[in-house]
Amino acid sequence: MLKFSKMKILRIVCIVIICNACQNEQRGLVVGKIQQASDLATTEFTIDKIVHGTKTKRLAWFIKLNEARFLAYSKVVIKTGIDLQKLRKEDIIIDGNSISVNLPSVEVINFSYPPEEFRIDDKITDTRKFLNILNLEDQEKLFQMAEIDVRNNLKYMGLVEATQQRTITLLGGLLRNLGYQEVYINFKNDDLIVDEVNLEE
Repeated sequence: MLKFSKMKILRIVCIVIICNACQNEQRGLVVGKIQQASDLATTEFTIDKIVHGTKTKRLAWFIKLNEARFLAYSKVVIKTGIDLQKLRKEDIIIDGNSISVNLPSVEVINFSYPPEEFRIDDKITDTRKFLNILNLEDQEKLFQMAEIDVRNNLKYMGLVEATQQRTITLLGGLLRNLGYQEVYINFKNDDLIVDEVNLEE
C-alpha cells in the first residue's frame, strides 16, 4: 500500500512538472507571436493645428500704430504604440482556452511637425508692405509655440485610450486565431510615455 502511494505521488509530481513545462513552452510561444506582431500596437494620429498670433507696432509704449495678424494651418503627425519587447512571460497567464495578457504602457514612438504642411491664410494674415508685418523669424516662433503647445497636451488628447482600444481589438483577434476562446487584455497603467529622443524637430 505504501509503495502504491509513493508511485501515485510520483506520477502526480511528474504530471505537474510536465504540465508546467508545457504551459511555460506555450507561454513562451505566445510571447514570441505577440512580439512579432508589434505593428498591431502602432496607431497614427494626424492633428490639425491652427497657428495664430499678432504683432503690435507702437510709438513709445502707449500709442498703438497698427497690429499685424497672422493665421496659418498646420498638421502634427503622432505615432503611438506599445513596446512589446518589454512583454515578459509572467505577463501572460494561460488557463486552458483562456488567456490573460498584461501589456506595457502606451508610448509616443514618433512626433513629426512637417513644414511642408504649413499653409498661411492670406485672407487673415497681413501681407501689405506698409503695415507692421510679421517677418519670417516671427512666423517661425509662432510655429514653435504651436508645436510646444501640442507636445504639452499629448496626455490629454485621447491617444492612450485610442491606442489601447486598437491594440485590444487587433491583439485579441490574433490570440483568438491561436485558439484561445477567452481573451483578457489589460494594461499595467494608463500613462503615456513621451521620450524626447523620439520627437523629431
